[in-house]
Amino acid sequence: MAYASSLLRDPARTYREIDLAGRTAAADGPALVQLLYEELTQALRVAAWAADHKQFATRSERITRATAILFALEANLDFEKGGDVSRALARFYGGCRRQVIEASIGTDGAPFRAVAAELEEIASAWRQARAA
Repeated sequence: MAYASSLLRDPARTYREIDLAGRTAAADGPALVQLLYEELTQALRVAAWAADHKQFATRSERITRATAILFALEANLDFEKGGDVSRALARFYGGCRRQVIEASIGTDGAPFRAVAAELEEIASAWRQARAA
């Protein structure tokens, strides 16, 4: 019954988790990276909103999620095959992580939106590459 009671406590969160599990189950590597970018930019935008509205628990949760996704993206870079691109992405992800952590100290949502916008540029390029 613990599972059912957790569904009742936060049905929206449960739906998001089920939706994410469904989207990742059949995804290949490139699709998973694209999904991580989507989740990352969404987490940062929600963190920005939460910071602006003084919703500190939500901000903290989304910062944690964004940071974890940045670590996952960096950890899965293939430096042998990716060469300079992988090294550049590693520096970029590290810089984004630093910006997010620095922004987490303040109460302004703008830094989170700025990082999300930077990541959206790469996500857009990733989507175009996958479509080609």
